[in-house]
Amino acid sequence: MTTDPDLVQAFAPAGALRASINLGNPILAHRLANGSAGGVSVDLATALAARLGVPLELVVVDTAGRSVDIVAAEAADVGFFAIDPKRGARIAFTAPYVLIEGCYLVREDSPVTDNTDVDRAGTRVVVGKGSAYDLYLTRELQQAEIVRAPTSPTVVKTFLKGQYDVAAGVRQQLESDIHGVPGLRLLGQRFMVIRQAMGIPTSRGEKAASFLARFVEDMKKSGAVAHALQTHGVQGATVAPLA
Repeated sequence: MTTDPDLVQAFAPAGALRASINLGNPILAHRLANGSAGGVSVDLATALAARLGVPLELVVVDTAGRSVDIVAAEAADVGFFAIDPKRGARIAFTAPYVLIEGCYLVREDSPVTDNTDVDRAGTRVVVGKGSAYDLYLTRELQQAEIVRAPTSPTVVKTFLKGQYDVAAGVRQQLESDIHGVPGLRLLGQRFMVIRQAMGIPTSRGEKAASFLARFVEDMKKSGAVAHALQTHGVQGATVAPLA
């Protein structure tokens, strides 16, 4: 536990560590039966609060974009995000603690058989609004049209209802959403690696950012991240290499 009052003040100016937890990424966070949140993100937030010696307060949201906005506005002190340069203007990121694959989903009879087939005029790609893969594909796709579903968990529903061409998302989320639904297939290759990191408002300063970066490396090195993935039954995500 740290005894540095400057660090405690930087992370918990309100007296408790307010951690933004995004339920829109069910790989890392989910709603428990009692209504509270659980998952890898919550485990890491709990460990960080213990290291700071302060209580933990969860600020639970449904989308990545909302989580970024809350932390950037300092309505929460720390969050769990996919690293993206656009977000980096307001959030100081650690190195990633988990790597997740972003993949494409199409209908069985779709002429799209390869990632290179997606970026063509007339192709409509459904993404979760404000997600890491929304930001990435907005930069990368030059000809295809992006259609934004309200949240990542609603991507497949939007894709099916609107008769769109491609759905993009986290592989595990897509696989879960299409379980038992015939006539759909994932493309074989990932289109990106989503690097999940922790982050704080840039206004909290370099000392706090460095402390958080060391904390994430400690969690990876000690096996805490791997243990959390195993405990919560997360398949497909891997612990990121040490920075």
